[in-house]
Amino acid sequence: MTEKVQQKGNPLGTSSINKLLLEYTIPCIIGMVVSAAYNIVDQLFIGQSIGMLGNAATNVAFPLAIICTAISLLFGIGGAANFNLSTGGGEQE
Repeated sequence: MTEKVQQKGNPLGTSSINKLLLEYTIPCIIGMVVSAAYNIVDQLFIGQSIGMLGNAATNVAFPLAIICTAISLLFGIGGAANFNLSTGGGEQE
């Protein structure tokens, strides 16, 4: 497996910026659209079954869920970047 990775090389260092943007942003955009569609469909079902108070409750809870996700991504991505920089710098501990 590692031989295959070494033969192929790192696309982040060799590919063009435009190709990399398309390659990495399109899945991200699709994920965000699916998440937004899930929220809209969820609001429709809750509005039909519970009513206005159900929609109000989910509209209060949704920003809290987004904040929790943002904080977890902050520490997860930040920790991964710090780990990668340390590993690339030769620090094994």
